[in-house]
Amino acid sequence: MKLVVENLTKDYGDNRVLDDVNFTFEEGKIYGLIGRNGAGKTTFFNCLNEDIEKTSGDIYLEKEIRFPLKSKDIGYVIATPKVPEFLTGREFLQFFLDINEDKIKDLKSIDEYLKMVRLSKEDGDKLMKDYSHGMKNKMQLLINFIDNKDVLLLDEPLTSLDVVVSEEMKTLLKKKKKEHIIIFSTHILELALSLCDEIVIINNKKLELVEKKNLNTTKYKNKIINALKDEKDV
Repeated sequence: MKLVVENLTKDYGDNRVLDDVNFTFEEGKIYGLIGRNGAGKTTFFNCLNEDIEKTSGDIYLEKEIRFPLKSKDIGYVIATPKVPEFLTGREFLQFFLDINEDKIKDLKSIDEYLKMVRLSKEDGDKLMKDYSHGMKNKMQLLINFIDNKDVLLLDEPLTSLDVVVSEEMKTLLKKKKKEHIIIFSTHILELALSLCDEIVIINNKKLELVEKKNLNTTKYKNKIINALKDEKDV
């Protein structure tokens, strides 16, 4: 399976944020998407998810055949989690499972799902309005893990989690990548290097794959940092 982006351009009035982007993402890999604030990471995600209309270009999902990518093919974890705060975590999960029961593989109990992201039974019985940012982020990740879409877009999903849970989420993501395409947006280089198979920079309004030779060496890190320094503000 491949996610193919062809000649993607996005303008906001006279301001061009993405300029004739061409890139192919492959199943079985986690791609780290890195760029300075304002570089276009979220705009790129929103174009993929059809949250905003692209100016031009095409985006395809390629399996046995190629077909246009639709939002129904995507799981999207946004940086600021949004959950129905009038429900408890348990009620929200039960509602989600009830309406998606026929599509969920390997259906588990509510408590098993909560345990997956280190939320206790007591946490599950709390109203989500009383959840911390990190707990809401866990719930958002969990829903997308259960939903099991072909493409998973992650916009800064681990920065609000404690070290232990962050490592556990990384392990889960690495397991998930086998049958999915995962694109992980972050501004933390060390996090991207510890999790991702490929590093992609939004550089001068385009996507650029950084050769992953000698990963974690100073030379490699400097190459990424220098590319970001060369990037023009958009």
